[in-house]
Amino acid sequence: MTKFATFALALGLTASTAMAGGYVAPVVDVEPVVVDTRPASTNAGLVVPALLLLGVIAAVASDDDDDDDDDTTGE
Repeated sequence: MTKFATFALALGLTASTAMAGGYVAPVVDVEPVVVDTRPASTNAGLVVPALLLLGVIAAVASDDDDDDDDDTTGE
């Protein structure tokens, strides 16, 4: 009976390790890359020239060229 118990114990220990399974590669869920194709809300290509134009207009408007000595009538 001890031979049978020893054989059963050895068989039980080897069977449990044999049923453990092999290496399983982990599954990684990859999120899809979302590309935003909407245009930008502000268009700097128009804003910068508009500000420069306003600056030139302001510079021309503030140019004060009033000379009292420039008399073209000759009097």
